[in-house]
Amino acid sequence: MVVLVIADDECVLNDLPGEPADVLVSCGDLSDTVILKAAERCGARRILCVKGNHDTASVFPPSIEDLHLKVVEVDGVTFGGFRGAWRYKPRGYHLFDQSEVELALIDFPKVDVFVGHNSPAGVHDRDDDDVHFGFRAFNRYMKLNGPRLLLHGHQHVNAESVVDGTTVIGVYGHRFLTL
Repeated sequence: MVVLVIADDECVLNDLPGEPADVLVSCGDLSDTVILKAAERCGARRILCVKGNHDTASVFPPSIEDLHLKVVEVDGVTFGGFRGAWRYKPRGYHLFDQSEVELALIDFPKVDVFVGHNSPAGVHDRDDDDVHFGFRAFNRYMKLNGPRLLLHGHQHVNAESVVDGTTVIGVYGHRFLTL
């Protein structure tokens, strides 16, 4: 299965090759229009997404499957996710305290691919501001459930790390993966 992962860069369509993908995954901070155009360009038959901290409160259109606290299976591979970032300002959509994320994920089932907007704490964090650091609950989830992959946006990095046996991939723009 070929997966196209996109995140955080509204100009992603300018750099996106016309390569085919079975599934498009958005890690957030992209408009529905950009997501749908990217899926059309690569011919994705499934679109799986989480919202980012800059996204609206509106629901996704019917062709986009929201992974927030849900599990979706595609060709025997399970995907699940969590939207948003930590509450770094008093108002906004998809902002959470660390304790809220811990509580939300405490019984979340094991998945093969976990999709978040934010990263796990201490993984791909940006030290240049107080906005781009990860959720501790993601670290706990990885340790307890061992997903094969954790995909995230938010930090504006293209980076790959292995934490507790899980490959954590940060995407800014786009990246193709083969599962």
